[in-house]
Amino acid sequence: MATKDYYQVLNVARDADEREIKKAYRRLAMKYHPDRNPDDPEADQKFKEATQAYEVLSDEKKRAAYDQYGHDAFENGGFGQGGGGFSGGGGGASFNDIFGDMFGDIFGGGGRSHPNAPQRGSDLRYKLDLDLEEAVKGTTVTIKVPTLVACEACHGQGTADGKKPETCPTCHGQGQVRMQQGFFAIQQTCPRCHGRGTLITDPCRQCHGQGQVEEQKTLSVKIPAGVDTGDRIRLSGEGAAGANGGPAGDLYVQVQVREHPIFQRDGANLYCEVPISFVDAALGGELEVPTLEGRVKLKIPAETQTGKLFRLRNKGVKPIRGGMAGDLLCRVVVETPVNLNAEQKELLQRLHESMEATQKHSPRSHSWFDGVKKFFEDMKL
Repeated sequence: MATKDYYQVLNVARDADEREIKKAYRRLAMKYHPDRNPDDPEADQKFKEATQAYEVLSDEKKRAAYDQYGHDAFENGGFGQGGGGFSGGGGGASFNDIFGDMFGDIFGGGGRSHPNAPQRGSDLRYKLDLDLEEAVKGTTVTIKVPTLVACEACHGQGTADGKKPETCPTCHGQGQVRMQQGFFAIQQTCPRCHGRGTLITDPCRQCHGQGQVEEQKTLSVKIPAGVDTGDRIRLSGEGAAGANGGPAGDLYVQVQVREHPIFQRDGANLYCEVPISFVDAALGGELEVPTLEGRVKLKIPAETQTGKLFRLRNKGVKPIRGGMAGDLLCRVVVETPVNLNAEQKELLQRLHESMEATQKHSPRSHSWFDGVKKFFEDMKL
């Protein structure tokens, strides 16, 4: 019987990469391996076919020869194999050998460095609250950061009197042990040394065997002009100390700008509300408005309506990454008079009566009421 096409056996495309081929083989091996199907000759045959296909397609040279010459590339001793020349009547590798690297990846065994190798320290984060003025103009602040540093008494070894840690007899310094559970071989952290690979019988009295102690570091941080909430400033090497002589991590200063009583920020622009009197809105006027650089005069034209936006060019924030400064947008809010005396109320009443005779003084009000009236008339139709 003719040998099946290897790509069809694994059910992969001819341009499949190494990862796809390996994944396809694992799926078939999981299903048809003799260890899982001890009394099924058909499954045994399918497993052999999948293994044969994988051994060819997973090897770059063999795959190139197979793509060019097909099965003829392996006849007459080609690459040391015949068409069915796979040794091991039991079907090749054991179930645990096939999936050992997969379970090693899941349970921490695959590609794991030696437990006593130098390890980089953890990165730390510090939340820094700033006033809007500080964020816009830039400043320098002093912060105190709790961090872990190498113990000076034991030089980070965790042992007393300069002794070296002993190799763990349970895992033989590997930091992991292998457990057999049926078909599966699972690697897990050594319960005796907790993954360190070594044991400390006489711990350092300063750090209690940890090799690190907590310390507060005082750092000076330069805040560039234009930072905003969410920006991060990286201080290289100011994070937690590394283990076994490894480098320290980094410290990330996370900026949080406090709410301002006058301004709201949106990127490079600033917004503020400016209350104006009824008289200024009607007759026009000039008033002072605040900016982050001082006071400026804002001219209010006659007949200004509430909600009107006035733009002050380049009175906003200069972006941290360069470019022109944003604008300050002032939204005027017409303030209704309060605490009126009798004379003032009488004057307003006379003003109201004088304006009521014509629609030209309140065009928006009259057009709105006309629209409401038409709306209800249309509903009756």
